[in-house]
Amino acid sequence: MTTVAQWVEVHRLAVAGREPVIARHVGRVVARVWLRTSRFADVEALATATLTLGPDAGACYYLGWAQFVTGRPRPALDSYEQALRLYREVDDHGNEAATLTSIGRVYNGLGDRQQALAYYGQALPIVREVGDRAGEAATLNNIGRVYAGLGDRQQALAYYGQALPIVREVGDRAGEAVTLNNIGRVYDGLGDRQQALAYYGQALPIRREVGDRAGEAVTLNNIGGVYAGLGDRQQALAYFGQALPIRREVGDRAGEAVTLNNIGLVYDGLGDRQQALTYYGQALPVMREVGDRAGEAVTLNNIGGVYDGLGDRQRALAYFGQALPIRREVGDRAGEAVTRYNIAMIHRGEGHLDKAIGELELVVDLDRQVGHPDLASDTAMLEQLRQERATVQRADPSPGRD
Repeated sequence: MTTVAQWVEVHRLAVAGREPVIARHVGRVVARVWLRTSRFADVEALATATLTLGPDAGACYYLGWAQFVTGRPRPALDSYEQALRLYREVDDHGNEAATLTSIGRVYNGLGDRQQALAYYGQALPIVREVGDRAGEAATLNNIGRVYAGLGDRQQALAYYGQALPIVREVGDRAGEAVTLNNIGRVYDGLGDRQQALAYYGQALPIRREVGDRAGEAVTLNNIGGVYAGLGDRQQALAYFGQALPIRREVGDRAGEAVTLNNIGLVYDGLGDRQQALTYYGQALPVMREVGDRAGEAVTLNNIGGVYDGLGDRQRALAYFGQALPIRREVGDRAGEAVTRYNIAMIHRGEGHLDKAIGELELVVDLDRQVGHPDLASDTAMLEQLRQERATVQRADPSPGRD
């Protein structure tokens, strides 16, 4: 039986001897093995070497994969687009669909969710037509992620619910772990943290079993997020502390930034605002570097929250003001509601009740659109502010100067 090391040597010799057919075939075999164990830098080097022998769809595809998961979405799009053109030239519908799905994932990571849905929408009928059940499940799973990002959690659960039995049917353990993790994220977003932990708890051992280091870090990060939401900040730091070195090990820059942001959030909750600003300050340039607009908005919002806690309302308002248009741009309605709420509370603290009420009216509307668990409390706050305004107006019937 040929070992991976032997295949790698065959590939090296084929490249050196200018044997493109052998190099391309062996490169695909090795890339598939290495991707399963998160050896992304090795996959990139392998694919780049193969491409010295001329255009090859498989090498372009695997190069795009390695670039995307290591936080370089724009180069990944270029590589995937080359792969797509080459697969279409030879009517390879199965790989065409896989590449369309991968392009959709990149756009989703960039926060362009409508483009992501457009590519997934092209891929889904193709995978069904060619009978690619694993590809169908992956595409359904990815569509679910887009809807989760848009704040439409019921639609997300519906798509994940279609994907899960398919990945189990075809024995795709890695895909099963991805879907379980994603379902956990939806339940966390819905405020059902015990359900979230249950799904993450199913995903984590599978990711370790299949050697998916990048995926293991994702789930560890998400478990940390649940504990942070439950107020168990030491447990949260423990899980984030496991995730961070793995993300650095596999070269996941985008994921590294997410975990840095989350650690900052925990320190903010512990009242250590300088530590919080340190971690946010590490996360923000990485998010900008990798083009994670949605994550950039989260971190800007969180920095605003720190300055608000420090009593620096104007600086807080400036950061919230940077976060808000990005959240609207990427279609993050749940996140937009959070930032608008924060802005409303600053206006309230400064006595600008009309501005605060205007923001909260938008917050409540957004909460209703996405089924946000804070709808009741936000509605109650809106009513409280209206009563405060009425009290002020009764005490001072002169025209307002807000």
